[in-house]
Amino acid sequence: MGNAASIRSDVELTADVLVIGGGPAGTWAALTAAAQGASVVLVDKGYCGTSGATAPSGTGVWYVEPTEEQREAAMKSREALGGYLADRGWMKRVLDRTYSNMNDLALAGYPFPVDDEGKSYRRSLQGPEYMKLMRRRVRKAGVRILDHSPALELLADEHGVGGASGVRTETGETWTVKAGAVIIASGGCAFLSKALGCNVLTGDGYLIAAEAGASLSGMEFSNAYAISPTFSTVTKTAFYTWATFYYEDGTVIEGAGSQQGRSVIARTLQTQPVYARLDRATEDMRSWMRAAQPNFFLSFDRIGIDPFTQLFPVTLRLEGTVRGTGGIHLIDESCATAVPGLYAAGDAATRQFICGGFTGGGSHNAAWAMSSGSWAGEAAAVYAVTLGGRRERREPKGAGSERQVSALASAGDVQEWTAAVKREVEPFDINLFRTEATLTQSVGRLNGLWRTVQHALAPNASDAVKLREAQAMTATARWMYASALARRETRGMHKRLDYPGADAAQHYRLLTGGLDEIWVKPETAALSRLEVNQS
Repeated sequence: MGNAASIRSDVELTADVLVIGGGPAGTWAALTAAAQGASVVLVDKGYCGTSGATAPSGTGVWYVEPTEEQREAAMKSREALGGYLADRGWMKRVLDRTYSNMNDLALAGYPFPVDDEGKSYRRSLQGPEYMKLMRRRVRKAGVRILDHSPALELLADEHGVGGASGVRTETGETWTVKAGAVIIASGGCAFLSKALGCNVLTGDGYLIAAEAGASLSGMEFSNAYAISPTFSTVTKTAFYTWATFYYEDGTVIEGAGSQQGRSVIARTLQTQPVYARLDRATEDMRSWMRAAQPNFFLSFDRIGIDPFTQLFPVTLRLEGTVRGTGGIHLIDESCATAVPGLYAAGDAATRQFICGGFTGGGSHNAAWAMSSGSWAGEAAAVYAVTLGGRRERREPKGAGSERQVSALASAGDVQEWTAAVKREVEPFDINLFRTEATLTQSVGRLNGLWRTVQHALAPNASDAVKLREAQAMTATARWMYASALARRETRGMHKRLDYPGADAAQHYRLLTGGLDEIWVKPETAALSRLEVNQS
C-alpha cells in the first residue's frame, strides 16, 4: 500500500529465510530452517512466545498413535463435517509429522503429564509452557528474533519474493530484511473480536501475500464463532460439551447443545440473552477441566461464579479464519505458494487439506501449525540455498509500493474504517446465516470501503500498523464474501439459507484473490483423490 516503501529503514538485515510470525507455525518454521543450515530472522507482531491464539491457552493436539485403526478413525472423524473437501494424503502427512514433532517436544523438555501407568500423555499442550520452550529452542538455534516488529509489506522483483519491511512498534524504528525465501506464519483474522490472543491476528499476512501475487483458498469457510462468557475473552469451547443452555427464565434452550448448537444460540442471541451452566460435568471431570484449562476458570473465580452450579451469560465471538479453514493457497506439499520464494504455514495457510470446510478446532490447527511450519522451514531453506550468489544481486521493491496515495489517514479515520469492517463481519444475519441479498449488499459496502482505505497513507510508522490492519481486514472480508457468494450451496460451516443443501456438482475447493477486483474460481483438479472417500 505504499506505507513501508516510503520509509527509509533504520534496521537493515539479510538472511537466507525470513519468518513472519512467532506462534507455533513460525517457531517450528524457524527451527527447521535453521536445522538445514540457513540463517534465519523471525519477526513477530507481538513478543514471540506470548502473542497469538496458542500462547495464552491450553490446546488439544491431533496426536494419534501410528496404528492403521486409530489413524483411519482420526481421518474419518471430520470428513463429512468438512463437506469431503479434505485430502487424506495431507492428513496422513500431518499425522506423521505431528507424532514426530510432539515426541521431539518431549525430548526437548516439554513437561507432558504422566498417567497412572507412567505413560506420557501427548494429546494436549499448555500454551505458555509450549511457546516459552519454542522461543528458547529458536534462540538456541541461532535465529535472530525481532519482537514487536510487524511486517507491513513484502519485497519482490521479477524473480519472486526477496524479503519484507515493517516497523518496530516499541521504538518507531523501521526495518527491512532481505531474504532468499519468506514464510508467512502470521496467523488468521479474527477481526479484533477480542477473542483471547487474537487481537494481533488481523489478516495482515493475507494482504501482503496477495499484493505479491498469491491467492487464497477456502475463504468462504471463515465464519467461525466461538462460545464465550460475556465477561471473558476465553473462547476455548470444548468444555461446553458438558453445558446446558438456558433462557433468562431458566428454561432449557432445546438444541443449543447439539452439533448445530451455535446456530441455535445465535438465533436466540438476536432477541434475548443466553445463559449456560456446566452442569453435565461429573465431580471427577471438574477437577480434570480445571487442570486442563486453568485460564478458562480465571474470570469465573475473579467474580465469584461457579460455572458448574450457577448460570452465567454467554455470547458468540467471531474467530473468523483463526478457527475457520481459509487462508493462503498452497501449491504443493512444501507449503509453497504460487509466488517463487514465498511459503505459508499455520493459520495463515488454508487448512482445508486436513479439515475441509469445517473447523478442526484447536487440535487439528495445532497439528497443522507444527507440521506445515516444519515443512515450510525445510523447503524455504533449500530454496534460499539454491539461489546462491544471485540473491546478492537482487534489488527487490515493496510489493505494494505502486499504489496511488490520495490522503493521510488520521487515527479517527482508521478507527472508523475498522468499525465499518466489523459491522459487516460480526452480525449473524450477514456472516453466519448467509443469503445472496445480504452478501451482495455487504460486498458493495466493503468494496466502497476498500476504495477509500487502499489509497490512505499513515502519517508515521507507528500509525501504519493500525492502518495496515484496517486494510487487511477489509481485504479479508471481501475475499470471504466473494467466495461465499460463489458457493451456492451449504457445505461445512458455510451456510446459505437460500441454498440449504449440499450440491454434488460443487464438490470442489474455491480459489480467490485480487485486490481492486476480486476473482473467484473453482480448483477442481485437487480433489481427484477425494472422490473415493466421499459417501
